[in-house]
Amino acid sequence: MNLKETLNWRYTTKEFNPSKKISNEDMDQVKNLLRMSPSSVNLQPWHFIIAETKEGKARMAKGTQGFFHFNEPKVTNASAVVLFCAKTDADNEYFQHIADTEDKNGRFPNEDIKNGFLGAVKAFAGIHKYDLKDLNHWMEKQVYLNIGSFLLGVATLGIDATPMEGIDVKALDEEFGLREKGFTALVAVSIGYRSESDFNTTDKTPKSRLPESEIFTEI
Repeated sequence: MNLKETLNWRYTTKEFNPSKKISNEDMDQVKNLLRMSPSSVNLQPWHFIIAETKEGKARMAKGTQGFFHFNEPKVTNASAVVLFCAKTDADNEYFQHIADTEDKNGRFPNEDIKNGFLGAVKAFAGIHKYDLKDLNHWMEKQVYLNIGSFLLGVATLGIDATPMEGIDVKALDEEFGLREKGFTALVAVSIGYRSESDFNTTDKTPKSRLPESEIFTEI
């Protein structure tokens, strides 16, 4: 598929085929998509919990109880579910960890450039922590960047996806001990293959977007 075909093919899947599983090879690519996503100053303020087993998805489904019960089948019938989690804080120790990792991977030809990078990370993080006072939201935005590229990336593999903000993040934080580890749950994305009975497939329910004349200003 070319890009236009991929964009028209993908949609928010409402019903998964529980008998169709993602191959190990494609799951390796799924994990690579998550790991290689861009983030501001390469902060990578995320963690991912991936549930592929029946037991793992049952634990993930604890975030779809009560008010969010409508999302439970999208968790239990999917081939896999990815819980996107954001860091709740970032300090100088973490910034140094990022810089040391980049150095180990050969990003810096000398110590001055490494120190310059580290200074930039601290400066931008400081702006968000002290001036804009939105450090947590800034880190969450980086996770949403990852989600966006993830949805398009899995579509190029022919894998369907359902992003869900309709989850009980507190229940999932408690289930996986996330807050004690310095993270909090944001969004769950189920992945797998659409069921033929899904009403929301693009061949049954056409996509709808605002017209170009309304959303573009070309100068």
